[in-house]
Amino acid sequence: MEKKQERAMLDTERLIPTYFRLSLPVVLSSIITIVYNLADTYFIARAGNALLIAGVSLCAPIFMILMAFGNLFGQGGSSLVSRLLGQEKKETAARVSAFCFWIALIVGAVLGGLLLLFREPFLLLLGASPDTLPYATAYGTVMLLGAPLVVLNFIHMNLLRCEGMSGLSMAGTVLGSVVNIILDPLLIPILGAEGAAIATLAGYFSTDLFLLIIVLRRSRALSVRFTLRIEGALLKDILLIGVTAAITNIAGSVCTILLNQKLLVYGDVRIAAMGIAHKVTMIVQMILIGFSFGGVPLFGFLSGAGEKKKIRRLLRFCLLFLCAVTLSMTLAICLAADPLLRLLTPDGELVRLGVPMLRWQTAGSVFAGVVMLMTCLCQAAGKALPSLLLSLSRQGIVFVLVLLIAAAAAGYTGVLISQFAADVISALLALGILWKCFPQKAEA
Repeated sequence: MEKKQERAMLDTERLIPTYFRLSLPVVLSSIITIVYNLADTYFIARAGNALLIAGVSLCAPIFMILMAFGNLFGQGGSSLVSRLLGQEKKETAARVSAFCFWIALIVGAVLGGLLLLFREPFLLLLGASPDTLPYATAYGTVMLLGAPLVVLNFIHMNLLRCEGMSGLSMAGTVLGSVVNIILDPLLIPILGAEGAAIATLAGYFSTDLFLLIIVLRRSRALSVRFTLRIEGALLKDILLIGVTAAITNIAGSVCTILLNQKLLVYGDVRIAAMGIAHKVTMIVQMILIGFSFGGVPLFGFLSGAGEKKKIRRLLRFCLLFLCAVTLSMTLAICLAADPLLRLLTPDGELVRLGVPMLRWQTAGSVFAGVVMLMTCLCQAAGKALPSLLLSLSRQGIVFVLVLLIAAAAAGYTGVLISQFAADVISALLALGILWKCFPQKAEA
């Protein structure tokens, strides 16, 4: 009877409906995340201070670093837990989930403390100028004080989806976003950058608490009993996949730092414009992430159960579906770039500079979608090396090389087109990995 209940978590006989049942809540969570990020930008931009916008935008790598360590145990743990459930090893899955919960809290506290010690040189490295440093310091200090809340957010958000509870995972994200949106207009006019950071952390705390309650009351496979001991083989499994997920975020942080350094040559206002353009670009990116990562529990479950034919069938559908969705969104955003940016800022100069930035940032989204889907598939299947290669591509080594070459060859225009070029090259790498690691010819 228990086996039947375990299998019912993920219906592998109806692959496409199960995929949408898992991925749509993740996509809706992503849309809510987009809304609250845009709300942050809107209320900060209403202050009419481009230096404030630039200062907050410069802190994006801080969040990406915290997210990296959250995904180290969130995505690494969820990949392993999905495969363990596919193998019907429920007790082992519970121990893995408990370890991920507690280690995330500890790592968040240590990481936040270390970055606080070196915050000023770190913010200067991020591209802060003497004018933007006070705003970046105010925002970054609060975020680092709440680092454990941010890191913890990615644990149960990922693990609950392994058990088929994507809807409740989404509900936690929605709750946190609503709290953030409510607090933004109350705190930003009074506290400025600090108010924006406090509102963000309040949202994370709300999500963390809600998801913890769900695990305690509803979960059949997850646990939060205290443990920092885990078998070496299981820890290796978590880290092999988790490190690739973390590297994706850390590499993205490094790329953002380098991009800001290249833009700083042309003035703080261009950093502010890119910060706003990135917020709109997130509309495409977060939906891509939702549809890609939404399928991870199903891919992982199928991998653990040895269902290779079903993996191939699901992969073909996901590739076609993601390409169609992404092309439609890219076209819409490129055509509506000007009015979209004007919704976020009344500053005509920021809009003028942001339009070409936004178009180039979204132009390669269909290629980015291929890379994201293949990265998720490799993570779910436990293929660490291919996942690592993809994690170091479009927001890593490939982007850095393209940015350096393009900036040297074409100056400011080269900086703008670098992400598009990196997306194209990385997609070719992803297709090569698909051909090598997941052959589409059915087995006899």
